[in-house]
Amino acid sequence: MQNAETPAAPSPKTQDAKSGDAKSGDGASGAHWPTAVYHALKAANVRQMAYVPDAGHSTLIKLLSEDPDVVSNVLTTEEEGIAISAGAWLGGQRSVLLMQSSGVGNCINMLSLPAIARFPLLTLVTMRGEWAEFNPWQVPMSRATQPALEAIGVRCLRADTAEDMVETVEAAAALAYEADQQVAVLIGQRLLGKKKW
Repeated sequence: MQNAETPAAPSPKTQDAKSGDAKSGDGASGAHWPTAVYHALKAANVRQMAYVPDAGHSTLIKLLSEDPDVVSNVLTTEEEGIAISAGAWLGGQRSVLLMQSSGVGNCINMLSLPAIARFPLLTLVTMRGEWAEFNPWQVPMSRATQPALEAIGVRCLRADTAEDMVETVEAAAALAYEADQQVAVLIGQRLLGKKKW
């Protein structure tokens, strides 16, 4: 099934971010990767975002929420985002699901929907339980995130540096929307920086 909408051309801001020219204080590396990812999603013609509030995604959530061309859906639980993604595709739009690794376990059964129906799915997953994690409750699901997603048929691509983020999201979007695949981009905790409470 091909979506009728044609992706927009990459913006100059995306090009700058790819070359490493866009800098700010986000993440451990100092690169302004959330803004670069926002432009990559816009270039892929993403028109809907579903999310459970998460500090690691906060800048990207803000950018997409403030965009009048993007419908934002705040979720009570992550698996609702799988259904929203399927509904968006059936309605002729592309969507992205933002969640934390701890929410992946909530989605496993619902992930059978895009796997069996061959709906595209693009999800960006901020990882916890890895780099300098202070909360032991985050560690088990962190270990299980990629194996669980792969077991249900979701392809996992990983980004551990700001330099990898845009290219990885662009590749994931192409796989999802052009090849009707289910793809998760796992955003390494080291990129997000040490969590502080």
